[in-house]
Amino acid sequence: MKGKILIIEDERQLSEVMALYLTKEGYELDFAYDGEEGEDKIESDFYDLVILDVMMPKKDGWSLLRSIKANHADISVILTTARGEEDDRIFGLELGADDYMVKPLSMRELVLRVNLRLNSKVTKNENKVIMDNLIIEEENRTITEDNKVINLTPKEFDLFIFLLKNANQVFKRDQLLDKVWGYDFIGDTRTVDTHVKKLREKIKFSSKNLKTVWGVGYKLELKSKKTGR
Repeated sequence: MKGKILIIEDERQLSEVMALYLTKEGYELDFAYDGEEGEDKIESDFYDLVILDVMMPKKDGWSLLRSIKANHADISVILTTARGEEDDRIFGLELGADDYMVKPLSMRELVLRVNLRLNSKVTKNENKVIMDNLIIEEENRTITEDNKVINLTPKEFDLFIFLLKNANQVFKRDQLLDKVWGYDFIGDTRTVDTHVKKLREKIKFSSKNLKTVWGVGYKLELKSKKTGR
């Protein structure tokens, strides 16, 4: 099995459809049909990823997401909801959600997003992240590419790590200033542009995968492995 997934969704028919697609991908699945049942299962078993509906009986998805990230930070969470407003998406991501999907769900997109979280080229080995020709040691604050140590400033390193941990999510420049530099930073959004430029110059991986989303901001793109249809 490629990973174990808990689907917390009160629409049983939707859970069954998700199961059809994800089982074909090789994932092991478990189910909960209200928030309290989902929380009990998370406390008693191990899961690599949770697909969590926001509007759940007994305990809502927001509350459960807070609990997961406080007590099981290593579990990836994909939120699903019928509400697609920007404020809801941002709120979910700020609470710690790794991804956010709006209903009605595309099953092909769901599989892709799950693969991006669990079946990408990123692998963890103790305190190391190994990705393509990169070795990232966050504890030691070092990045090696093609067996050469990359000389990054502290904020260049922090920006790269933040984008890596939030791969495939688009961030506005002012959001990156808040998350990486802090709310009390005195400066403007050109600081972000300068640091992105430096990362692209110094790291080959960034030159290919650190994308500009015109009119919005930046994202670090990680692609999943291709699967047959």
